[in-house]
Amino acid sequence: MTKQRTLAAPITFSGKGLHTGALVTMTVHPAQEGSGIVFRRTDLKGSPSVAALAHNVCDTSRGTTIKDGKAKVSTIEHIVSALWTMGVDNALIDIDAPEVPIMDGSARAYAAEILRVGTTEQEAPREYFEVTEEFLFEIPKKGVEVRITPAEEYSVDVVVDYNSKVVGRQSSHYDGSVDYPAEIAPCRTFVFLHEIELLLKLGLIKGGSVESAIVVVEKPISDGTKRRICKTFGREDIEVEKGYLNHLQLRFENEIARHKLLDILGDLALLGRRIKGRVEALRPGHLANTQMAQQLEAKLTK
Repeated sequence: MTKQRTLAAPITFSGKGLHTGALVTMTVHPAQEGSGIVFRRTDLKGSPSVAALAHNVCDTSRGTTIKDGKAKVSTIEHIVSALWTMGVDNALIDIDAPEVPIMDGSARAYAAEILRVGTTEQEAPREYFEVTEEFLFEIPKKGVEVRITPAEEYSVDVVVDYNSKVVGRQSSHYDGSVDYPAEIAPCRTFVFLHEIELLLKLGLIKGGSVESAIVVVEKPISDGTKRRICKTFGREDIEVEKGYLNHLQLRFENEIARHKLLDILGDLALLGRRIKGRVEALRPGHLANTQMAQQLEAKLTK
């Protein structure tokens, strides 16, 4: 029987929160068996904590947020994805701000540090959720569907299609043979250009930069729009090339689908047990992912 694992040593990250713009220092510590992944808000009186579990999800707009009492932490999906997928069952995450640092918009830095320090086997066996029936969450009007069916091993297939001539229809796949640090962790978050100004008006992406997101451009942009973008991100050399802002090169042809895969691996980890089943997701997002995790969690409590 496979045993639980934790980090062999602490790892620390610093950066800005994507939406709050707050400076963040986050240290991930080894933790005792059976404790799961827990965030501890060291900036708040009494250092309250919140477990990375599905029933603690309180918001899924532009990221996954968890809350328990006064402890609330946003944009947790990338660090949880890296820890859980790379075999870490138990970790205590000290964080001195309300949001996880966005880093470069991917989980690459997290995966690299986990690889550097390694993991340690613990005494307790891992707990699994063995899928014995079909589970489905869908939003028909948006073409969103997450389905889980019985299978001996865990696998996830993601398809994205936003009716975009630039992005097209993309797919990505994960199973135990996939090299997560090399093939999934480096894939960055993305945003459509027309969403940026709306997000700014909503008080979001205060910590965003063109270095931490792929920006998709569906239509030609005016000189006025270009000037606003340059001012927003403090750049003077932004242009459009092949439907993307030219500040970066895609790391994979299907990087957008791979990032959605990165996200769903983190969100489904909120079940707190490793899944034995096949996941098929069409246009998944944090709402669908976490609703599916909550469906599975409810099954555990019956």
